[in-house]
Amino acid sequence: MPTLMVSVSGIRGIVGDGLDPDILVKYTSAYADFIKEGKVVVGRDARITGEMVLSIVTGTLAAKGLDVIEIGICPTPTVQYTVKTLKANGGIAISASHNPNQWNALKLLNGTGQFMTPEENIEMLKLLDYKNANYQSWDKIGKVTHTDEGLKRHVNDVRSLKYINLNEIRKRKFKVLLDCVNGAGVYVMPALLREFGCEVIEMNCEKTGIFPRPPEPLPENLTETMKAVKANKADLGVVVDPDVDRLVLITDKGEPFGEENTITQAVKFILSKEKGNVVVNLSTTRGVDDVAAVLGQKVFRSPVGEANVVKKMKEVNAVIGGEGSGGVIYPTLHYGRDALVGVTITLQHMLEFGGSLSDLKKSLPHYFIAKKKIELGKAKPDEIISKLVQKYGKEKINTDDGLRIDFPDHWVHFRKSNTEPIIRAIVEAKEETLAESFAIKYLDEIKALIDSTLKS
Repeated sequence: MPTLMVSVSGIRGIVGDGLDPDILVKYTSAYADFIKEGKVVVGRDARITGEMVLSIVTGTLAAKGLDVIEIGICPTPTVQYTVKTLKANGGIAISASHNPNQWNALKLLNGTGQFMTPEENIEMLKLLDYKNANYQSWDKIGKVTHTDEGLKRHVNDVRSLKYINLNEIRKRKFKVLLDCVNGAGVYVMPALLREFGCEVIEMNCEKTGIFPRPPEPLPENLTETMKAVKANKADLGVVVDPDVDRLVLITDKGEPFGEENTITQAVKFILSKEKGNVVVNLSTTRGVDDVAAVLGQKVFRSPVGEANVVKKMKEVNAVIGGEGSGGVIYPTLHYGRDALVGVTITLQHMLEFGGSLSDLKKSLPHYFIAKKKIELGKAKPDEIISKLVQKYGKEKINTDDGLRIDFPDHWVHFRKSNTEPIIRAIVEAKEETLAESFAIKYLDEIKALIDSTLKS
C-alpha cells in the first residue's frame, strides 16, 4: 500500500510511493484555497527530492493566484520566522524532518508562521475535494520571487537575542564538533557557530542532501559522532536533524547530554533571567518541573506536538517551552522549535555556568526514560486506554493526550499511534533499572487488558 501520512502539520510520504505529483498538487491546491490570497513563504531542506517538490508546490500556488516568496534551502524554523517577519499569509516548509532519504513532506503554516491548528487543518481538509479548481487566468497568476534574506534575518536576530552576550561568547572560543547529517543545517550552522567565535570541526556537513546515517539524532545513530567529539577534545558536540528544529548535544566526554536535558537547561537559563510560565508536552521529563519549582515558576503540559505546545504557551503566556526531543521554543523570537535558538541559549548558559557541558549535565535533575510499545492486534487502543483510566482514576492523571499518570517516584504516559495499531508507554524514574521495570510492568498490564478485551 502507498505510504501517505496526513496530520495536523501537513502531509508526509515516500516519494514515488504515496507522495506523488498529483498528491502534491491536490494538497497544495487545498492549502491555497484555505489561504485565499496574498503571500506564501516556501523553503525546503536539502534532500535531493526537494527541488522537484518545490517546483510543483510553487507552480501550484502561483497557478492559484498566490504570490510565492521562495527562500531556498533553509531550516524549517527559518520558514516559520520569515512568515512572521514578512507578515505573509502562510508558509510551506518542504521537509520530512528526521525521516530517511526516500521521504519528503509539506509542513503547512498559518499566517503567524506556526503549524496550523487542528481547527484550521479540518477547515483545509474540507477543501481537498473542492470541485472548482479555481486556477487563475494567465494575467492573474501569482508572482514567484527568490531571496536569501530570510536566512540572513533569522541568523541576525538569533545573534541579537536578549541575554545573549555575543562578545563574551566569542572570547570563550568554544571548540564545537558539528554534525548536520548533510541536511539544511549545513547552510547555516557552521557559519552561525563561527559568528560566536567557535572553532568548528565539521562532520557530515556536505551539501549533498543525502544522509550518511539514519537522520534521527538518537544516541544509537550518533556513535561515530560521539567518538569524534572525544577524539577532537571538543567542548561539546552539536547535532541537528535535517530541518534544524531539533538540537541534540554531546558532552565533552563524548557522551549524550540527553535530548530531555536540552529543554531542561534552556528552561533553567531563561527562568534565571525572567519569571514566567513554562509549557512542555506530556512526554517531557519531570526535570523541567524541578528546575522551574526551584525558581518558583509553574509548568503546564500539553498534548504531544509542536502545534499543541504552542497553543498552550499562548494560553498561559509562557516565556519558554518545548519538547523533550530537543525542541526549544522561545517566543521572544517566534513560536517554533528552533535549533539555532537552542544552541545560542546553550552557549550563553555554558559561558555563565563556567564549567564543562558534562558538569552542566550533572547540575540538572537526574532522570531516566524508558520507551516501550505493544501491538494491539484486533483490540481497540481507545478501549484499552479507557480501561487504564478506570484502573488508575484515583491517581494524579491527565487525559489530554492518551493517559499520563504521575506517581511520587515515576510517571508513565500511554499514547496510541495514529499510524499503526500500537500503544506506546513512556516511563521516567530516578533510576534506569526502575524506569525499565515499571515499563515492563505496564506492558504486562496492557497485555492482560488486551487478552481480556478480546475474550469478552
